[in-house]
Amino acid sequence: MPVPRLKLGVAGLGRGFMLLLPTLAAHPGIRLVAAADPREEARRQFRTDFSARTYAEVADLCADPDVEAVYVATPHQFHREHVELAAAHGKHVLVEKPMALSIEDCQNMIDAMRRAGCWLVVGHSHSFDAPYLRTREMIDSKDFGAVRMISALNYTDFLYRPRRLEELDTSQGGGVVFSQAAHQVDIVRLLGGGHVKSVRAATGSWDPARPTEGAYSALLTFNNGVFANMTYSGFAHFDSDEFCGWSGELGQARDPGQYGTARAKLAKIHGPEEEAALKNTRTYGAGLSLANSQTQDSAHNHFGFILVSCDGADLRPVPQGVQVYAHTRRYLETIPSPKIPRREVLDELIGAIRHDRDPIHTGEWGMATMEVCLALLESARDGHEITLSYQQA
Repeated sequence: MPVPRLKLGVAGLGRGFMLLLPTLAAHPGIRLVAAADPREEARRQFRTDFSARTYAEVADLCADPDVEAVYVATPHQFHREHVELAAAHGKHVLVEKPMALSIEDCQNMIDAMRRAGCWLVVGHSHSFDAPYLRTREMIDSKDFGAVRMISALNYTDFLYRPRRLEELDTSQGGGVVFSQAAHQVDIVRLLGGGHVKSVRAATGSWDPARPTEGAYSALLTFNNGVFANMTYSGFAHFDSDEFCGWSGELGQARDPGQYGTARAKLAKIHGPEEEAALKNTRTYGAGLSLANSQTQDSAHNHFGFILVSCDGADLRPVPQGVQVYAHTRRYLETIPSPKIPRREVLDELIGAIRHDRDPIHTGEWGMATMEVCLALLESARDGHEITLSYQQA
């Protein structure tokens, strides 16, 4: 008997929704039935694209009896409120990363979903990407021995893309730690295979016009003896896509001749209102729709350079698969090109709801990742190593 398509409602039709839109529209197991957003132009576009119901308030979306699950893609600071609303109406939830801005909020979200008897999945983060999942399978095969060390490096123009004021305010979830470390920590935890024991970190905030963290470096130690170093910079100078054959984060072909465009575009903007207006042109309903949503080329998504050092080989996830550097030979373990970008996120959600299959990216998983991110900020602020105290997923 065919498995019925999951009837999904979307809370928030912003940039996060736009990135997942091609996946939501193409996935055979999903039917978009409703959405909520305060912007009328976004609601109008959703009705046009999907012939579905729309609401101005998330509470009304959650009360819709036809909605089985809610994709919470609202700004970070509203995640707890909107997950609790969904739970109150007995809806399963896929909540965007970062899960929330405090451990207390994460725990309350987990508790609310547990009381409702519903599934909570946290994502999309890049730990869903097929090359990282395949690397984890290769580690689990024991063919390469134990994992010993992980190196993760990503340099982008993140800080110089158009931003709203709150996106440059760390207290409201702005900066690279909440938005970008959540990806990198998830990947390192997935590949490290253990609970993070301690974090020692430093952050960089070097541009007064962008008053939030634009870079960080961190050393993570795991209970199983693995250690990992993570570095991220969003200051729009070096671009680590160069290490990935100029395949972009979303699998698209990059043109290295476009160097410096982010800073050049931002230099033409005068004031936060004009910058917010420019950012709005990249959102759903303000010039963007299903017809021109971003698709990807023949490569998988990635999050920069990752190298996993095992006893028998170094394993490097790349946009085409996993590059293996063994004792006497080097080879590429290829992965077929994705037919539906980022489908692993929805596969995990559907697997939980329709087949009672435990997801990787549970609420507990998301909270453990946020504990690391918050420890990174604390260590950078106070100048000492942070020992983690919460139960890690």
